[in-house]
Amino acid sequence: MRLALDIASAFCLLTGAFLALIAAIGVARFNNLFSRMHAATKPQVLGLLLILLGIGLRMEAWSDLGLLVLVAVFQLLTAPVAAHMLGRAVYRIGGPDSDERLVDEKMPAD
Repeated sequence: MRLALDIASAFCLLTGAFLALIAAIGVARFNNLFSRMHAATKPQVLGLLLILLGIGLRMEAWSDLGLLVLVAVFQLLTAPVAAHMLGRAVYRIGGPDSDERLVDEKMPAD
């Protein structure tokens, strides 16, 4: 049973680290703010949750599991809200890049 938990933990840790790496590369490589925002929130949150799951599978004392749950809940509550607020602020000021293919009824046309 311990070997199966070690394998599952290693898989979660490696997959989470890979997703965090992909998020970092996306933030560095994307040129649009909204694309960067997507890369910073989606794979990063899932990667962190997988890393926390991998750590939780390796823990021997169940008393420390509450801290991992607290970190996961805090991340799930703050990352999407921060990305939404950033996107909303950029949308309200007109955005850094305009796309001529999209029609937005709320924004005035230049």
